[in-house]
Amino acid sequence: MKVVVIGGTGLIGSKLVAKLGEHGHEAVAAAPSTGVNTLTGEGLAEVLAGAQVVIDVSNSPSFEPAAVLKFFETSTRNLLAAEAPAGVGHHVALSVVGTERMPENGYFRAKIAQEQLIESSGIPFSLVHATQFFEFVRGIADESTDGNTVRIAPVLFQPIAGEEVAQAVGRVAVGQPLNGRVEVAGPEQSRMDEFFRDALAAWGDPRTVVTDPQARYYGSVPGERTLVPSEGATLGKIRYRDWLGQTAAK
Repeated sequence: MKVVVIGGTGLIGSKLVAKLGEHGHEAVAAAPSTGVNTLTGEGLAEVLAGAQVVIDVSNSPSFEPAAVLKFFETSTRNLLAAEAPAGVGHHVALSVVGTERMPENGYFRAKIAQEQLIESSGIPFSLVHATQFFEFVRGIADESTDGNTVRIAPVLFQPIAGEEVAQAVGRVAVGQPLNGRVEVAGPEQSRMDEFFRDALAAWGDPRTVVTDPQARYYGSVPGERTLVPSEGATLGKIRYRDWLGQTAAK
């Protein structure tokens, strides 16, 4: 099966291309560096020729609200328009758990717009909503730092290893279109302030985590369950401390 991975050179995309290839699929990484640009349409017709499945794990280079909205709307429209004449039978997109619960957040709003375009396209689709990746946890701490303190809201948090996100997306992609969504999350749920307190201790980081109910998460204050999945989500098996140990050993 030919599977085109939009954003196939990035964190999740590169893992997806490798995993699909290991299972005998023709997995093609599509990104500006490989001559495919979904914002301009360059290379789309060529790379989609003969493709049965398209997986979109691309991301905006800017998280500024207007820029991220323009990225996802333009990229998704161009991609769907090119898929129709190519005869693509399954469009898979990676999105975020909680998009509908924090619509005031610019990034989440952009992902909702992307999903609406996909749902109304007429092309069979599957949406995979994932919680935050382990790989971005340090970045969240840095973004939340004020002097020597890290301000974190006391809401529920359930991050997942990028490896397991790629596995989940790959499984969905080679199956029948869901014409709906699935949620994937890590195996452990905790309060976000407690998670970061433990994480900083594991890193040997001297910063102090301060519990702040008004602390922002990518520009917005999350609710108690904004960032965690509903019942029935697919849960990974890799725990953060184990992942951290494996990453440090590489």
